[in-house]
Amino acid sequence: MTDNYKDHKQMPQFPEPYWRESAELPRFNQLEEDIDVHIAIVGGGISGITTAYLLIKEGFKVAMIDAGNLLNGTTGHTTAKITAQHGLIYDELISNIGEEKARNYYDANIEAMKFIQSTIQENHIDCDFSEEDAYIFTNDDQYVDKLKKEIEAYRKLGINGEFLESLPLDFSIKAAVKMNNQAQFHPLKYLKKLIEDITNQGGLIFENTTAVRVERGDRPVIYTRDGHAITCDQLISCSHFPFYDGGFYFSRMYAERSYVIAVKTEKEYPGGMYINAEQPTRSLRYTMHNGEKLLLIGGENHKTGQGIPTIQHYEALEEFANETFGIKDYLFRWSTQDLTTLDKIPYVGRISSGKPNIFVATGYRKWGMTNSTAAALLLRDLIIQKENRYEELYTPSRFDAEPSVKNFLIQNADVAKHLIEGKLEYALRSADDLENDEGSVVNVDGKRAGAYKDEKGEVHLVDTTCTHMGCEIEWNSGDRTWDCPCHGSRFSITGEVIEGPAKRPLKKIDPI
Repeated sequence: MTDNYKDHKQMPQFPEPYWRESAELPRFNQLEEDIDVHIAIVGGGISGITTAYLLIKEGFKVAMIDAGNLLNGTTGHTTAKITAQHGLIYDELISNIGEEKARNYYDANIEAMKFIQSTIQENHIDCDFSEEDAYIFTNDDQYVDKLKKEIEAYRKLGINGEFLESLPLDFSIKAAVKMNNQAQFHPLKYLKKLIEDITNQGGLIFENTTAVRVERGDRPVIYTRDGHAITCDQLISCSHFPFYDGGFYFSRMYAERSYVIAVKTEKEYPGGMYINAEQPTRSLRYTMHNGEKLLLIGGENHKTGQGIPTIQHYEALEEFANETFGIKDYLFRWSTQDLTTLDKIPYVGRISSGKPNIFVATGYRKWGMTNSTAAALLLRDLIIQKENRYEELYTPSRFDAEPSVKNFLIQNADVAKHLIEGKLEYALRSADDLENDEGSVVNVDGKRAGAYKDEKGEVHLVDTTCTHMGCEIEWNSGDRTWDCPCHGSRFSITGEVIEGPAKRPLKKIDPI
């Protein structure tokens, strides 16, 4: 990083995604009474909104609730690539589940991309949509052969792509795989129109309404934290982590955080969407901001609650951006959390044959724009009892021997390791040691606690035991949150739940 850059630029103090800053979304009231509907949807991201949009068109009375504000979760923090190029996935899928299912995965995501594009065109949505080619590249000799295998998988599956040894970008590579005619957009501007259509057609939307439990039966009943009930014919969980865990999803997925910075650059960005094959990840795309290209650089993924201090991930992206393109203006930074299933394919469909009126959609593995839209289209078809050839591919009840068993054992061994290590860790610091705007695990009266000293010097103390399954949370310095290394629950500085699977806040501790 140049001295000039250090002297004149600095990282934005607080994480705030560009998408939310640049789109005005409607606000909705809390649910304050019992209601009865055909379809109840929990979760106000792209999955829930698209599913509600589709089912309203089928004539159903739909209610959608969100524990916070709409589009403030993963959808509001995405990089918003609309693509079926989901990293090095197709050679792996062919090896694990065969050519037919691998082709179905590609087709489902291409159909989702085309649905988004046609919805934009039919509704004249101004959402910065543009067609872009998508690239996976590498500078690691070990990945060149993997890219060659991936392009061979493209040929087997009929994917429109090519193998390259250079990129339109101004840096050298060893190899790349290109997927032609993909796209990008502003996700919130797109979804704002869908929200308007939902409410204009009588759909009900409630924010700050947390679902806490379900009473199963012929007509499921959702109970909210405030004691209200939603009775429905069909219940769909589109929350990031399923709020109703009828399939032990906490043991069949793992949570990863990744980071994005948005900068204006000295070098001209040529367009296109890029991601490297090796670690650490570097993901690139642009969007327009005040008539100029704003470059979005993402990556630095790691398991939630684990690894180096999270602020260092932002710093690594900043250094890469400045060395590669030159930073003229550093405007935004944010992070996101994504869930990965055992076989890398989302869980979408009925939770189980024994619960035919409860559906789930989750586990998009950082590729939520197309996967979530494909999920909504599948959920619509399942509910109207229309045949959909992707039902078996996405069914949540699947458990293929390879690689699911191996990954199940690996992920749950990691959970057990962090559960034990967290209990044995002894905190040496005290809350008095903290600077303003600093958080840490501290010792309070001989016990482990989480402390954050805000900018005014006030200390906020919480119990560090996650309310999901008792793992010990860790401080996230980049986003000022408490994160669980076992199943990815996240909490605010005062202990409120930001992301599940936890449903209850952390216990507050009175300062001594």
